[in-house]
Amino acid sequence: MAQSTQVSRLNDDQSLSDIQILPTPFQASGAQTNLRVGFDRRELQAIFNIYGRMVAQGVWRDYAIDFLPSRAVFSIFRRNGEAAYYRIIKEPKAARRQGVYSIVMQTGLILKRGPELTRLLAALEKKPKLVAI
Repeated sequence: MAQSTQVSRLNDDQSLSDIQILPTPFQASGAQTNLRVGFDRRELQAIFNIYGRMVAQGVWRDYAIDFLPSRAVFSIFRRNGEAAYYRIIKEPKAARRQGVYSIVMQTGLILKRGPELTRLLAALEKKPKLVAI
């Protein structure tokens, strides 16, 4: 019989001790696991709310999400093929010092840093300007 990617099939003449469990791509071989930092559903919803508004205004055009072992990065682009205009970084190791989240501009300057994502995203919103008539 053919083997699946997870568990080999059990024939009538085989016992449970003969089953070989194969590692999935997400399981690391050995004792050390390869965990990655990511955004949860609530965080992505907040990020995509502001991203959608800015795309509708024609300010932003593209995004990329990177899940690394030490941090997660949501990169925002004004045009395709250029460097990220903003990067929203989630770094849990920095939670006690500066806060989990930070927003970094294209030049590398940290625009805002803190423990609450919604406050940081407010810095990306364009403020309405007073117009004299």
